[in-house]
Amino acid sequence: MSFEYSVTYNTENDYENPVENASWQFLIVPENNDTQELVGIEIENSLGAKNEFSQNGYGFQTIRINTQEQFQKLNFRATFILKKTSLNPFGQVPIFNILDNYELAQSLDFKVDFEQFLGQTKFTTLPQDSKNLFVFDTTLSIFDNLQKLNNWVYFYIHFNTGVTHVNTLLEEIINNRAGVCQDFTHLFCALARANNIPARYVSGYLHQGNGYFGDAQMHAWAEVYVPQIGWMGFDPTNNILVDDNHLKVAHGKDFKDCSPLKGVVYSQGDNKTVHSVEVQAQQ
Repeated sequence: MSFEYSVTYNTENDYENPVENASWQFLIVPENNDTQELVGIEIENSLGAKNEFSQNGYGFQTIRINTQEQFQKLNFRATFILKKTSLNPFGQVPIFNILDNYELAQSLDFKVDFEQFLGQTKFTTLPQDSKNLFVFDTTLSIFDNLQKLNNWVYFYIHFNTGVTHVNTLLEEIINNRAGVCQDFTHLFCALARANNIPARYVSGYLHQGNGYFGDAQMHAWAEVYVPQIGWMGFDPTNNILVDDNHLKVAHGKDFKDCSPLKGVVYSQGDNKTVHSVEVQAQQ
């Protein structure tokens, strides 16, 4: 079975004073992978500026806009149509050889191969007194421990908008135990890496028709490398494995690698930016 999704991304930028020139990079295009296919894309902006496509350092598609004309308001809208193959995340779970899995995760070759997603970053560094918040039970498989970690993060943090921002560090999240999807994902990645399991931060869209928690903008979840399986998605914000409702855009070490919008604007004074995302599904 497959589903067709329509994703509409809107952003409105208002500036107090005229902008002389500006450049933006949007990381919002759903990727093509084994479970999803991008079949349509429409992009428009209120300035009539040219949309240029390129790739970021991880190979994900970006949209760039550059403008030299003076303005005080920019509206940007993109609509994506994609097909998603129905996915049973438990369908790929084998019978694990627990001892071999842990020996592999401790091997030098494994650590070298996945070094990029095993190290700490600014947003995935645990405070010194929190490094043992969640310790794997080595009598259980790595997959079972990751499911328990998913559940643990879900109950540890209370989903609450407006209490954190894109630069909030783990120390504040752990102390306040409140945040949004990026905070859940940063903590999950940090604890997986602390237990020697490669973890990467994923940005994308979530179809919330089943009552899932998520932003009005872009959602975040984690992908971890599970021996005998490969990369597998976990959504600690909703305590589920990634399924048909998750539409991937990009991955990186943390939010900074996956920020949906980056830009340089030459102007003075305040500005206001409003983002919105609408996801619709049809079987």
